Amino acid sequence: MPRRKGTRISWSPPHERAGIFQGRPFDNIRHSPNPPRPAKGPRTMHENDRDLLPEGLGDRLPQQAWASQTVRRAAHDVLASHGYARVETPVLEFEKALASRMAGVRVRRMFRFMDPVSLRMLAMRSDITAQVARIAATGLAQAPRPLRLSYSGQVVTVKGDGLDPARERLQVGAELIGADSVHAAAEIVELAIEALRAAGAAGVSVDFTLPDLVDTLSAGALPLPASGIEAVRQMLDAKDAGGLVDAGGEAYLPLLYAVGQFDEAIERLAAFDVDGVLASRIAGLRAIAARVNGKARLTLDPSERHGFEYQSWFGFTIYADGIPGSMGRGGTYAILGGAGLDPEPATGFSLYPDPLIEALTAVAAEERRLFLPLGHDREVAARQRAIGWITVAALSETDEPMALGCSHRLEGGQAVPV
Repeated sequence: MPRRKGTRISWSPPHERAGIFQGRPFDNIRHSPNPPRPAKGPRTMHENDRDLLPEGLGDRLPQQAWASQTVRRAAHDVLASHGYARVETPVLEFEKALASRMAGVRVRRMFRFMDPVSLRMLAMRSDITAQVARIAATGLAQAPRPLRLSYSGQVVTVKGDGLDPARERLQVGAELIGADSVHAAAEIVELAIEALRAAGAAGVSVDFTLPDLVDTLSAGALPLPASGIEAVRQMLDAKDAGGLVDAGGEAYLPLLYAVGQFDEAIERLAAFDVDGVLASRIAGLRAIAARVNGKARLTLDPSERHGFEYQSWFGFTIYADGIPGSMGRGGTYAILGGAGLDPEPATGFSLYPDPLIEALTAVAAEERRLFLPLGHDREVAARQRAIGWITVAALSETDEPMALGCSHRLEGGQAVPV
């Protein structure tokens, strides 16, 4: 029996919420960039206001910046080892360029303003994927396919995402240009898992989805009027059984139950596909799952659409124990060509590792910092740096090792605890 309107079926991948980071407990500590405001009196412009940062933006202090670089380097080392060449893109581009290479790019999420030089609209990037797509279609258009590219950088959005007020995030990802096959999808999922683990995540889980599921079914086996497709998508995404019936999607109700652990959920999806419309997609999901089995916990939510605005037949969301919310998404998509050019298939993923950076900051190991007194032997100091010490040289007789964060002092050519 269909559930009455408003009844929701709630499900989320079974990743842990309270966590362990590399075997150690951590606290989710965020640095507040803004100094406290006066408790009393009207808020007027005064000397301290000039140092306030906009809502959702913040600095990274030395330990946080070290953690950020550590996470980024670890992920890029993995990507490079699999043949993904790194590219860098500008923070600003013409709005039209950012919006024209991929379907579903949401320009309204971007900061936009007029370029005083060209008098054209500029936009700050909210997703580097579209920029990599532009590179693949222009500067690397003649490069052999499949083309493997990686990237990282800060992205900015007009508003935060859900309960997270941050408007600036680090994005790290990889794109496999020229292929959206099962083999390409499996490579990308494996790569995302490996990169996330290298960056410090534990207990990785992956949730598979079919972003074009409603489009595929409504075009054949389960027809829907064009005006009703979006409503059915929304009700499936919301897991609202009653709303789905009211939207004319009663035949789609079994999809709400084809969720959960992958092996069980894929069987329910296969039982639903009596006409075989989804046979190739189901076979593809099984093949991808078989290749990544044992590397992460696998779940399935075939009708999940949130965050998959431009993906095509395959998508996935990746999670880690102890990290609330997702760590990133990926899947297959198409890069739109210019006039008279066919779209080019691609597969990729984007990770947003800021929670890992916060966790690593909280449990960061002590650095080997060596205090160098005035008049120290520079050759000895160089040898100490060569074996892993971080040296901090005194600038005056009053400099104190511990005040400068040093655990050791150079004495007689040796590192001596302070």
